[in-house]
Amino acid sequence: MSNYLLKEIAEHLVRAEVEKREVEKVTSTHKADLTVEEAYLVQKEIVEKKIKEGNRIIGPKMGLTSKAKMKQMNIEDPIYGYVFDYMVIENGGKLPLNEVIHPKVEAEIAFVMAEDVEGPGVTGVQILAKTDYVVPALEIIDSRYEKFHFTLPDVIADNASTSRVVFGSKLYRPEAYDLDLIGVTLSINGELKELGAGAAVLGHPAHSLAMLANMLAKKGDKIRKGDVILSGGITSAIRLEEEDVVSGKFDGFGEVSFHVG
Repeated sequence: MSNYLLKEIAEHLVRAEVEKREVEKVTSTHKADLTVEEAYLVQKEIVEKKIKEGNRIIGPKMGLTSKAKMKQMNIEDPIYGYVFDYMVIENGGKLPLNEVIHPKVEAEIAFVMAEDVEGPGVTGVQILAKTDYVVPALEIIDSRYEKFHFTLPDVIADNASTSRVVFGSKLYRPEAYDLDLIGVTLSINGELKELGAGAAVLGHPAHSLAMLANMLAKKGDKIRKGDVILSGGITSAIRLEEEDVVSGKFDGFGEVSFHVG
């Protein structure tokens, strides 16, 4: 696929995000037999455009990290995208509904990296040794595609549906917890909607970051010191509506919340 078409797809998806407008998946509208490799090139174009506009990367994020989702999409590796500073909502803050299209929320554990991590061959044990802190988080995903309908290359090109994130107010040392055993409940308007444990993320959230480091290594890239990385959804993603009050409670980690306005 030509660089021109890759840039055109990137511009198309950025416009959809800025205009808060859902579009048909690009594998249909652009008649593009988009490969996974080309989809990541589109994502790279989007990331570079956001950086040129003055936005700062908070860190990568992992997606499709449950074994069920990976089987459904017929993939062996999760996918990744990037979280930017403009996407962060303070704990207890507000998600303006007019800034998004059709948002969904899921609970995750984020890692704050103390050192660079470069693959290949990275393990979860190595990730934990190079993690400064872990923090509970609620990720708000918001595909730019109509009704969240997409193929694997489509969602990769769309920066893995990245939209907003709420981090907890406190940082925790990873060695103090068995992160695979951390229990999480996700409630909306006081009603329990989802629950899960850290093991839902590839058996242990650190395994997700190890896979990220090894995936990045194939492209000559790495996890960087200071990155705040979303490891993947512990719960399923729940659709949000006007006036929703969202709360994620993490065993030993406290609560993360926001409301939709």
